[in-house]
Amino acid sequence: MSPVRIWDLPTRLFHWALALCVVGLIVTGNVGGSWMNWHLRFGYAVLTLLLFRVVWGFAGGHWSRFGAFLYGPAAVLRYLRGQSLPHERAGHNPLGAFSVFGLLAVLAVQVGTGLVSDDEIAFFGPLVGLVSNDTVSAATGYHKEVGKLLVLALVVLHLGAIAFYRLFKGERLVGPMIHGDKRLPHDLPESRDDLRTRLSALVVLLICAGVVYGIVSLGATGF
Repeated sequence: MSPVRIWDLPTRLFHWALALCVVGLIVTGNVGGSWMNWHLRFGYAVLTLLLFRVVWGFAGGHWSRFGAFLYGPAAVLRYLRGQSLPHERAGHNPLGAFSVFGLLAVLAVQVGTGLVSDDEIAFFGPLVGLVSNDTVSAATGYHKEVGKLLVLALVVLHLGAIAFYRLFKGERLVGPMIHGDKRLPHDLPESRDDLRTRLSALVVLLICAGVVYGIVSLGATGF
């Protein structure tokens, strides 16, 4: 067993930035009032991060790529029986993979509906002028009720899983997401995490931010 670089720096920064932004969304959304301006900004930040993660899921380090944690039924069964292979536990394990994909999907829908939501008081998403009133009504209802609860439930589930693995399996999930390494069999591949990788990630992030800016600007031209 030796230290193996599992999470490259861009993936680690994505993880913590997304966590902070989700907390910001939850807090500002519940406080309301003038804090809704920050709610919108956090939403744009989350959308930028989600777009980045999609790209990084194909271009990032080995264990950050979606292909590294797309598991079939056989892998899930092996994991549940405690018979999973080393590479199936190195990055996201089969159950963790479901959590990751689920959280990304729920956040994507939550941000998407937020773009076309209207609280009928003072704040509305930047794209409400581009869709029908029925769409705005449906999106607003989902965003404020169903989507909000789903996000909260997944956050609680995520934190619960971290505690469960630490207390009952003796596996630290937080540490590797800070320093990037896990002690694993030395024959497992490492994620590339050098200056070139990090500069590439920065370029991808800036492009994603530009795309989000363009999406938000559509609302201004649409009105």
